Amino acid sequence: MKNIITQFSRIFVGLLFIISGLIKLNDPIGFSYKLAEYFGEPVFNMPFLIPFALAIALFLVILEVVLGVMLLIGYKSKFTINSLLLLIVFFTFLTFYSAYFDVVKDCGCFGDALHITPWQSFTKDVVLLFFILILFFNRKLVNPLFGNTVQNILAFASIALCAFMGYWVINHLPIIDFRPYKVGTNIQKGMRIPDNAPKSIVEMVFIYKVNGVDKEFNEKDLMALPEGATFVDRKDKVITEGYVPPIHDFAMEKDGSDYKEEFLDEPKLVMIVAYDLVHADKAGLIKLEKLNQEAKAKGYKVIGMTASSPEEIATSKKEFGMTFDFYFCDATALKTIERANPSIVVLEKGTILQKVHYNDIASLKL
Repeated sequence: MKNIITQFSRIFVGLLFIISGLIKLNDPIGFSYKLAEYFGEPVFNMPFLIPFALAIALFLVILEVVLGVMLLIGYKSKFTINSLLLLIVFFTFLTFYSAYFDVVKDCGCFGDALHITPWQSFTKDVVLLFFILILFFNRKLVNPLFGNTVQNILAFASIALCAFMGYWVINHLPIIDFRPYKVGTNIQKGMRIPDNAPKSIVEMVFIYKVNGVDKEFNEKDLMALPEGATFVDRKDKVITEGYVPPIHDFAMEKDGSDYKEEFLDEPKLVMIVAYDLVHADKAGLIKLEKLNQEAKAKGYKVIGMTASSPEEIATSKKEFGMTFDFYFCDATALKTIERANPSIVVLEKGTILQKVHYNDIASLKL
């Protein structure tokens, strides 16, 4: 009986780590954004780690997949199980912190393929911890499936393949796109809210200073405010989250006006996405004006999309000779549209036809 439970735990933990790791390895840049969120001031306040978020993300997801493979084949079981235990303890702490303090809404455990709440993430990690502890106390029952030579080949092959996959998706695009802006998506439809969609329930909370201390009051409490209370602020507290459309923060703003209705009605639109022009890849920026001229010659409207300031836009246009106009959109939305900075998206009346990394501009079919 003990052996059956141990082998079940081995297969369950191994497969879950491989699946979870491969989903994130498909989009390590997206996972790095999530890590940067953890490193930011509202959470752990370790901004010095933010520049290394992508490297850390790659290391963690490759480790996740490789440990899953090593567990399944029984390679160096003591090292593998101890590593899995350390990793799951770390992840369990992160998800508990996120859930309890409500600081990160989605841990990114399964990337954009599956969004789960912080408490669901924490529960998932507790279940994994339970099965890994079974493996920890029954290590002697986790035996190799093959001889030493085959075991070594499989272990090192998994490392090499994971490293190659990470390199490929960073320098091109995710192999499978799970995001709301994948090819075939119509942006207008993605922004619509169905008539019967559940609405958010929001409560107004008023903050008053009472005896030098900020205290919160709801509308009913205002009738019995303590004497001498001084108003400080008002905020909205979401009691029940309503329906949020897959695309909800998309804009094409310039000089105080939003042009998305006009541009999303264009039959031939090339959208150049560069969420941060200052840190955009210079080799990619150099290619954009040539693409602009080629696309315009074929009847396309060409625009840039960025979250950079007007001054940064002017500097980049002058430096790289770009003659197309840039429109503002929130950086988070632009990072969701495409991971590369810059990247190119081709649309027909709001429907995404093509998306390419700046390394793959030659593959565009205009």
